Amino acid sequence: MKIEEQEMADCLVRILENVILTEEKSIQKGYFSNLSIAEMHTLDAIGPYDARTMTETAASLGITTGTLTVSIDRLVKKGYVIRKRDENDRRIVRISLTRDGKIASRMHGKFHNVLARHILEPYSDQEKETLMRLVKDIDLYLEAQVKKYDNALSIRKTAREVADETRRRNDNG
Repeated sequence: MKIEEQEMADCLVRILENVILTEEKSIQKGYFSNLSIAEMHTLDAIGPYDARTMTETAASLGITTGTLTVSIDRLVKKGYVIRKRDENDRRIVRISLTRDGKIASRMHGKFHNVLARHILEPYSDQEKETLMRLVKDIDLYLEAQVKKYDNALSIRKTAREVADETRRRNDNG
């Protein structure tokens, strides 16, 4: 790996870690300190308007409905989420935000906007445009990488193929 590639890799990892740490610390120090970052992202995924199904919300978060259920149980107890059975199909569970859930989600969105504003503040308009173009390119690339792994079955198949190939190599000496 070239030096600039290693430097870029190190820098991207540090940026990701620092954004997450900044987000976690702002939540811990703020009014919604009883929420974890994962719970805050769950509120964002539910959204402030219409009730969503558990399945829709789990899919948007990239988790199972079982994992979401555990999180929703906590958020209901904390007073941020309402869970109701669908009136037309009792098998469907709909979740929506309470007033506090909506406020928490809005505040979290504002945090992201303030963070972006402070990052961009020292740059000229031309530098901001260049940075925005580069960030959008990185975003598109990473989105494409995520889509490669969207199908959990193909991930398991790939992992199984790698494990089988490794076993074959080890067995053949």
